[in-house]
Amino acid sequence: MIHANPLPPLDDLVDGVRAGRRAMLARAITLIESRKPEHRALAEQLTQALLPFTGKALRVGITGVPGVGKSTTIDALGTYLLEQGHRIAVLAVDPSSTRTGGSILGDKTRMARLSMDERAFVRPSPSAGTLGGVAARTRETMLLCEAAGYDVVLVETVGVGQSETAVSDMTDTFLVLMLPGAGDELQGIKKGIIELADIVAVNKADGANAPRAKAAASEYRAALHVLGGREAHWTTPVLTYSGLTGAGIAELWAQVLLHRERARSAGAFADKRSAQQVKWMWTLFDDRLRARMRADLALRSQLPDIERAVADGTLSPTLGATRIATLFGW
Repeated sequence: MIHANPLPPLDDLVDGVRAGRRAMLARAITLIESRKPEHRALAEQLTQALLPFTGKALRVGITGVPGVGKSTTIDALGTYLLEQGHRIAVLAVDPSSTRTGGSILGDKTRMARLSMDERAFVRPSPSAGTLGGVAARTRETMLLCEAAGYDVVLVETVGVGQSETAVSDMTDTFLVLMLPGAGDELQGIKKGIIELADIVAVNKADGANAPRAKAAASEYRAALHVLGGREAHWTTPVLTYSGLTGAGIAELWAQVLLHRERARSAGAFADKRSAQQVKWMWTLFDDRLRARMRADLALRSQLPDIERAVADGTLSPTLGATRIATLFGW
């Protein structure tokens, strides 16, 4: 806990992160994730100081239906990348308890090989109910990892669904994992998540499952063809692989690299990152507004009456929003 271990001075944090010291990086991320108002100013200074040393990593978001094997896939992919000479950071967002806010934090145990390798940094963080399936400070954490010299950052989201697409707004390539047996599942695909996918990969293509995985891939290709592509320079590929055996992992990574090169050639890579930065700023601004609402006792005391009036139908939601804005002085 932060209060149990006094934070080092800002310069020491900056130097420790830039030197790639894992313990110092972990403390810096704990600072970034802190909700304590007294830590926010230092966290902002830290992020700003490290900003010039960020942006060189390849950022990959990974999501998928429950049971698809996200952690197993990341363990296999990360191990392959370590063999290729990369340094890997994994930001694994765990489900939070709706009652306590605590995290299950089981991902680290499911990434046994990566967790034991000094060239990899695995950071499980509770989602804390954050819309989009990513922790509230995942973006800043990603920047810290880049400043620490990790050249590939993998962001694993809680799950799949229309509220789980925020990861596509902070990564270069958005990878959606699927299971074999697509026939009935196609009816339940969240159209939004598929439309955002840069790569679709069907896991568990091994043993008796291999034919089913190929059949599922064929069905997903047909579905994507109907939906159409979202980028002029890229047609979303559908691959099969096995997170258990590692078969197809190299081909999967080759598609990630190809996606980056196509985006760069089309001039879309830098534009996408710039747009993500601006969107991030507005997201943080929205967070500030909500934080102020929670902290301002006088303002917060008037909200229940407004909410009750809207719920009772005696006040329209539009007018309710106007009254809240008036409380802010707008």
